[in-house]
Amino acid sequence: MSTRPRIGVLVKAALNVGQLLVEDGKPLLESTPLKISDIDRNAVEEAVRIKERLGGFISAFSALTWGPLDKRVEEGKAVLREALAMGVDEAYLIVDGRLVGADSFLVGTAISTAIKRLGGVDVILAGEGSIDDYAGQVGPRVAEELGIPVVSYARRIDVKDKALVVERDLEGHIEVVEVKPPAFVSVTREINLPRLPTSLQVRMAFRKPLKVLSLSDLGVEAKALTSTVSLKGLQVRRKKVAIKGDDVNALAENLVKELLKEGVL
Repeated sequence: MSTRPRIGVLVKAALNVGQLLVEDGKPLLESTPLKISDIDRNAVEEAVRIKERLGGFISAFSALTWGPLDKRVEEGKAVLREALAMGVDEAYLIVDGRLVGADSFLVGTAISTAIKRLGGVDVILAGEGSIDDYAGQVGPRVAEELGIPVVSYARRIDVKDKALVVERDLEGHIEVVEVKPPAFVSVTREINLPRLPTSLQVRMAFRKPLKVLSLSDLGVEAKALTSTVSLKGLQVRRKKVAIKGDDVNALAENLVKELLKEGVL
């Protein structure tokens, strides 16, 4: 890690799933507002904390993957301005019709190309997954395109002797790894508590650079490898099975039979 590291952070303008509506079994995606993906907020916070300890410069990168673009561009900018208000120094929003509904391959290619054009970074941070699709693929794909190592599920990051010492949460146990930059690290919610920008920081965010780029600007000619055919809302219907009677033992026996029939037991 250089004495004044250049830090990249991936920020997704994700669907606010708390406001997602479903009509006739179909999610109303175009009318669902966007917000900064929750765990990406943790990634931004960790990037700012590293900058506060070591100095450096933070660049945020986001690819707009939800349409319609004429409505979503301002939402995408608002998401990045929130990151700028938290302490990010500059932001890049990639907007292109080919990215709407695109798979992780094309999104990763677009972001990695933007990072290359910037001259590379020492470390890239991102949330372990986005709140809307939670694929967790874009960050590792960016790392693959850049040819740098991946460390996932970080719940603590320290800098020691120009290397990153990362504590990984693997559910059943904790793993500590050391990696030399450049590297990609995905973080969990537990790594920190993201700060809330002050009103002054929110206003100052509008003075920081926020550049909008297209795939043509980046020279990206690749196309998505997969496409989404349809999305349907999960519908849960109760079978309304009623077990009646006065004999407790018989009721219990019939209940067990029903549960066995449904494969619950």
